Amino acid sequence: MGIRIIKTAAAVIAAIYLAHLLGLHTPNAAGLLAILGVDVTKKRGLQTSFQRLIASCIGLFVAILLFWLLGFEIWVIGLFILLLYPILSRYQLKEGIVTSSVVMFHIFNEQRYSLDLIANEISLLLVGLGAATLINIVYMPKADKQLSDMRIRLEICFSHIFSEIANHLRDNGHVWSGSELLEAHQLVQEALVTARRSQENTLLQEDALWMVYFYMRKQHLDSIDRMLEYVAQVYQTLPHGELLASVFDELSEDVKVEYYTGRSEGKLRLLQDEFRQMPLPVTRVEFEVRAALLQLAVELDAFLAVAKREKKQKAAAH
Repeated sequence: MGIRIIKTAAAVIAAIYLAHLLGLHTPNAAGLLAILGVDVTKKRGLQTSFQRLIASCIGLFVAILLFWLLGFEIWVIGLFILLLYPILSRYQLKEGIVTSSVVMFHIFNEQRYSLDLIANEISLLLVGLGAATLINIVYMPKADKQLSDMRIRLEICFSHIFSEIANHLRDNGHVWSGSELLEAHQLVQEALVTARRSQENTLLQEDALWMVYFYMRKQHLDSIDRMLEYVAQVYQTLPHGELLASVFDELSEDVKVEYYTGRSEGKLRLLQDEFRQMPLPVTRVEFEVRAALLQLAVELDAFLAVAKREKKQKAAAH
């Protein structure tokens, strides 16, 4: 049983009991409004409840005006829909389409309009939507554990990808299925959605740490995709590739560390200096492979620059 179902049941019970306590007419309608008011995040719950309240009040007065002018006829309901729904959509109040319709049908069923009926409908709205909003705010499950698990799984994928790149640079005949790359793409997309939902559940203080982290990993994943294009062009094993493989070995461990160690960057800098002192290629094949390795090193440098900018520095970990 999902937490949203439990919250909905609690909101319905609270709304109906409160409506009975206040002596409202058709108190069960407050339960229906509560069902519509429960949402997936605190911020979205507040926003949609406000939209539904405003839209329903507009719908209430439009319904009264139409029934007063044209009578309580079934075809007037169709006219109500034709007039109100486009207005609500235009002014970003479409979340209130259903609740405004509920209010309209209450008026139609009563076959009358009066101040006490208007007060009753507005009270039902406040009780039903208010109960749902309160339940939303009081309890919303935290996603930190889920996001932490996603982070660990993603870092394991990255580590395996870098190890596979190193294996290919040492032996261009090495075959890899690429399953970790597919898993990493899926994890990043799911994690960004979860992190955004978690952020929307923080009302008073923005907590964007998870969003920042997984957006960094999305940038890293785009960089890895480009790296693999260059790795695919390394169809001959060269000493340059074997040296670069050692950097990826280092990175396969660094990627799982919370802070930025700088080890991979330092090793890459030494390697780039060493590349400059090596003799120029003597064959076309060597030229093409070394060009791909050079581009791979440049992309790796960009990858590390993102990590250096976004990750904690080593001193912050003490």
